[in-house]
Amino acid sequence: MERIYVKKSGPLNGTVKVSGAKNAALPILAATILGTTETILEGVPDLKDISIMIEVIKSLGVEVEHLGKHTLKINAKNLNAYETSYELMSKMRASSVVMGPLLARMRKVINPLPGGCNIGARPIDLHLKGFRALGVDIVEEPGKITASAEKLIGSTIYLDFPSVGATQNIMMAATMAEGETIIENAAMEPEIVDLASFLNKMGARIMGAGTSSIRIKGVKSLSGATHQIIPDRIEAGTFMVAAAMTGGDVLVENCIPSHMKPIIAKLIEAGAEVEVDDDSVRVKGNKIVNPFDIKTLPYPGFPTDMQAQFMALMTISNGTCVMKETVFENRFMHAAELAKMGANINVIDREAIVKGTRSLVGTEVEATDLRAGAALIIAGLVADGTTTISNIYHIDRGYENIEEKFTALGAIISRK
Repeated sequence: MERIYVKKSGPLNGTVKVSGAKNAALPILAATILGTTETILEGVPDLKDISIMIEVIKSLGVEVEHLGKHTLKINAKNLNAYETSYELMSKMRASSVVMGPLLARMRKVINPLPGGCNIGARPIDLHLKGFRALGVDIVEEPGKITASAEKLIGSTIYLDFPSVGATQNIMMAATMAEGETIIENAAMEPEIVDLASFLNKMGARIMGAGTSSIRIKGVKSLSGATHQIIPDRIEAGTFMVAAAMTGGDVLVENCIPSHMKPIIAKLIEAGAEVEVDDDSVRVKGNKIVNPFDIKTLPYPGFPTDMQAQFMALMTISNGTCVMKETVFENRFMHAAELAKMGANINVIDREAIVKGTRSLVGTEVEATDLRAGAALIIAGLVADGTTTISNIYHIDRGYENIEEKFTALGAIISRK
């Protein structure tokens, strides 16, 4: 089994270009199911999760052709199935977003319960609540859900929590529902806005994406469209933290700084210098990391997907930091791995108290989930000796060419 090896590398310096956003590309790939003509998607990251989603839609009769490493030509005119594969769906939780478009297009879906990172229950109850409000009949069986409707009827749906997946799924289902659908307490993430932008290019009528209230006026059919995936704000944030942690000077290109305001604010609080341009961010680290506290929240709050990386930064702060996780209930598994490296972390329920240490020590650690893996790489860059990371398939699910990008910045990192 492959591992990633990271050696103490000194300050990172140089320029890194961010890939397209995984969390935007996945629902947009699912949304191509809705179109009956050709779609061109540009800026699609070359990742394992993306490959799985492509296999999912291909298994339903969608034609997918690679026009280049990051460009896809997709045509769903011959969509001919509504049951998804357990083998594929069990590999990734985000695969459940095919339910909405399948209901809109086929009026039926049989879906195994999804898999993915073990960071909490992440039930799809809110997805199902939204579907029921649109007139969908749902039968739940062990490990499987069957949803069907003679027709979808617009409704007002209040989400108990601003779930990204539920917002995306309901929005896609509602594109071809009769009348108007209103999603209240909707997720406001940039990935929601990107999906709505793509759907509107296909002929949907969606207003309010990016706010807590989204209105969808149903249409009879949707066509294909050409669309550029937004840059990955979490990948950008990961390299920004790496620059701060190593005391480096890194220019992060192809990003949207307005999507990363909480990340930028916390890096400045930690003592880093941050320069913002239209489509880039430059981070200069300081020799001393000031202590800081974080509470994860739905967008526009601090992103839970950056929690692990910032905890790595906390481990070398000049004081005590507090990390509060409010989005997922099981997302501190990396704390035990960082502790193996000499970090002083005390976890109590959803709060981690991190006392900064003078130095970390390289050892054998495990990527317990996608973002935990990124945090361990960052920690390994400043740890004495060599850090050996196993279970790196998690990292490959969300970071494209991660070793090459870090190596170009001066990191000593390899895979074998």
